[in-house]
Amino acid sequence: MTIDRNARLREIRNWDDYFHLAIDAPEIGREARPGQFVMVKVADGPSPLLRRPLSIHDAGASGIELFFKVAGLGTEILSRKKPGDPLDLIGPLGKGFTVTNGMKGKRAFCVGGGRGIAPIYFLARELGARGLQTNIFYGGRRLVDIPLRDKFEKAGIELLCSTDNGSFGFGGLVTELVGLELAKTKPDVLYACGPEAMMKVLASLAAKHRVPAEFSLESVMGCGIGACWGCVHRIKNESGDGWTKICEEGPVFPGERILWP
Repeated sequence: MTIDRNARLREIRNWDDYFHLAIDAPEIGREARPGQFVMVKVADGPSPLLRRPLSIHDAGASGIELFFKVAGLGTEILSRKKPGDPLDLIGPLGKGFTVTNGMKGKRAFCVGGGRGIAPIYFLARELGARGLQTNIFYGGRRLVDIPLRDKFEKAGIELLCSTDNGSFGFGGLVTELVGLELAKTKPDVLYACGPEAMMKVLASLAAKHRVPAEFSLESVMGCGIGACWGCVHRIKNESGDGWTKICEEGPVFPGERILWP
């Protein structure tokens, strides 16, 4: 974990309420793994007081990238930053997706719903570099909710897109699209991030087809380092089940351990 108070915003792009930030933070970029996150201080003053947790969208020797949708005061303030502005970051935090060298030649299904696509790009790049065949599913309510499709395609990552209203790609929920593909092809692993209702359905599909799955849970976080108990979720463990801190033990958990509401 690194505290970088000298990170600098290099570039910012947006599509309506969705924003992509490229940040010069080399130490965090070198340490980051797919599925981890950073805690971002969005303002210099006392309000808003708490940092905002954001998934690492991509990372490398020069720094990290973030992708988010404006959902409140914190992300709205962050969306107004300009290139050259300083950023105060803590990260990389949490436990990410399981990716090993021994997975070469296997097939992975990666599913991102709306802003949940954020960690999937980094994951897809890492899986490809390790020789996995990947099917990337990107779902949104409307065409405007899948703004990163061109970025994936320019990186040579093929997408299967869906929109709830049928305005682009498959017409229907992304879980329906995944279900259709599972009926034709059984992957070795499924990864997902997005709305909890979406992931609950995917967990059921994965269990039905006996596919190991990992899910990145989202939560409001107070500290991001396990001190405040503000981001708990019911998770199965050796002694049964209990409230587990997402920031410290996750945010990625095996599907069979998650107790969905």
